[in-house]
Amino acid sequence: MQRFIIEMGMGNDLHGQDYTKAAGRAIEDALRHSSIPLFGALGLDHAEMRVQVTVAVQEPDRVDCAALTARLPRGKAEVRAVHGGLNVTNPDSGEVTVIAQAAVEAFLPKQA
Repeated sequence: MQRFIIEMGMGNDLHGQDYTKAAGRAIEDALRHSSIPLFGALGLDHAEMRVQVTVAVQEPDRVDCAALTARLPRGKAEVRAVHGGLNVTNPDSGEVTVIAQAAVEAFLPKQA
């Protein structure tokens, strides 16, 4: 497989400390920056594409990767969570804002 696109995104959950919500918003942000006319131009089927998503948050075990995978619109998708991102604590209230980063990579079999 050959990677033909990588997009990055950022998302957050301001009040709920929901890591899956923040990661989902980061993925959506990355996808909003993408348009892939390659499929129509070359007559390729989206089903041939493998989509690999890496989301980074401070507590990766709190991300529901299966739920995020189910939301991806095309290709054979996989989401994994790793340590990264950022938690920011409000010094007045103690409330934590969760900030997630996402990298969305798409791969196709090598084309002749």
